[in-house]
Amino acid sequence: MVNYSDVKQLNDYLIDKSYIQGWQATSADLEVFKSHVNAPDAHRFPYASRWFRHIAAFTAEERSAFPHVEFSQSSSSAAPTKKDDDDEIDLFGDDDENDEEYERQLEERRKAAEIAKGKKDKDKPVAKSSVILDVKPWDDETNMEELEKAVREIEIEGLVWGASKLVPLAYGIKKLQISCVVVDDLVSIEELQERIEQDQDHVQSTDIQAFNKI
Repeated sequence: MVNYSDVKQLNDYLIDKSYIQGWQATSADLEVFKSHVNAPDAHRFPYASRWFRHIAAFTAEERSAFPHVEFSQSSSSAAPTKKDDDDEIDLFGDDDENDEEYERQLEERRKAAEIAKGKKDKDKPVAKSSVILDVKPWDDETNMEELEKAVREIEIEGLVWGASKLVPLAYGIKKLQISCVVVDDLVSIEELQERIEQDQDHVQSTDIQAFNKI
């Protein structure tokens, strides 16, 4: 029986195998992986090192999803025989050892994760909001046509201007009430208000009259 906690036996076992059992990572790989604190020396134990670094590349969430299989490494639980200091052998190499196979597998996993994320983002519905803004002029002499023109000239990705109307306030002063639809991830309403209020020749202030998720 293979003593999986013995790095040499593990290395010999993995010469012609990618995983502890079967053709994919399972709970057996995770159990053996936890019995090793550091990556095996890539030069002395290349197969064990490749396997260790491959399993290490999985996230905790991915590891928790490994298929469960019946597995026992009871022989690996036996306490190792104590050796004299002069006879001790360093079974584990430096984590910084260059391992081209590990890097290749890690890069493949990164690319696969990016592709999966791109598909997920593409399928995700776009969150939008319908907003009505009140734009107040300085006085009754403000040219409201010029004010509205300046507002509509503001272009931001994810912003679509809609209908508008003039609403009486007092003393002959009218405010511009204008609607728009925005993509939540692309447009900040606060920043949009700041952009409108930069037209100090026409605009005194802005307010949100209505805000609804679509």
